[in-house]
Amino acid sequence: MVDDRKLAVLRAIVEDYVSTNEPVGSKALVERHNLGVSPATIRNDMAVLEEQGYIAQPHTSAGRVPTDKGYRLFVDRLSQVKPLSGAERRAIETFLAGAVDIDDVVTRTVRLLAQLTRQVAVVQYPSLTSSTVRHVELVPLSERRLMFVLITNTGRVEQRVVELPDVVDEGRVAHLRAVLNASLDGCGLTGVPDKVADLPERLPAEDRPLAATVLSVLLESLVERQEEKIVFAGAANLAGADFTVGLRDVLEALEEQVVLMRLLGETSDPSTLTVRIGSENPYTGLRGTSIVAAGYGSGDKQLARLGVLGPTRMDYPVTMGAVRAVARYVSQILAAS
Repeated sequence: MVDDRKLAVLRAIVEDYVSTNEPVGSKALVERHNLGVSPATIRNDMAVLEEQGYIAQPHTSAGRVPTDKGYRLFVDRLSQVKPLSGAERRAIETFLAGAVDIDDVVTRTVRLLAQLTRQVAVVQYPSLTSSTVRHVELVPLSERRLMFVLITNTGRVEQRVVELPDVVDEGRVAHLRAVLNASLDGCGLTGVPDKVADLPERLPAEDRPLAATVLSVLLESLVERQEEKIVFAGAANLAGADFTVGLRDVLEALEEQVVLMRLLGETSDPSTLTVRIGSENPYTGLRGTSIVAAGYGSGDKQLARLGVLGPTRMDYPVTMGAVRAVARYVSQILAAS
């Protein structure tokens, strides 16, 4: 266990190193922080912290830098994450409130997170396995064409133009629309195929070709969207990061959806904020990075996750505060939509 005094020394080292990107010596700690102890005591505390693996000496200078283990202790013992200012909260609310659909929400969120944290922002689309049907719309475009629209509770919208086998009047289209909505309202997307399996048999014979055509498009759209989708922004922020090696590995990882999914992690509690530091990441090419992630959803139901990726030398209180705040705002928007 690390006592409170050594924890204060570690906290000061982390804060100074994040701020300056220079190894921190005992003299600097005395000058910059009111630790209330002598320089000799600070040197002794630093020696103990180094022996326990919380800080390291990168070269022969007197300065020390935090290790992954040191950052972990710092994050675990944070008394609070840095709250956003009133101006920042209003800016987030205004920016996200202007979104028109889930694609717009995700696009705005990933740009906003990258700007707030100066890191790479990663946002997962709401999972199909967590989505339910809110409404099905059939819009006649001509005598033999109509627009099929599927809207989910998470705001995902699927639109397809359907080529019809025969001329169909609007009355029959309206009847099929009513039957589809009665059958599918509130149904989970993964349960849709079972729900519609016998639907054509419940219709008059003359309406079955129309129903079969529309249902084939519906099922096709669900199959195509089963693959979960992740978007990221702010890769240019990595250029200013202190990656001595491994920047190429980080950029390659950002292109791999499966890697990003695993990095964001999973948790059943949408309010949980997770931080994975350096060697805690499952990919060797990302051992110089940290991930701060949180779930977002509607009510107490988590739909997906978002977060940021950056060097282990990141401002954890600020980053954690921004990720948590943005996740909450996105959840509020989805709950109200």
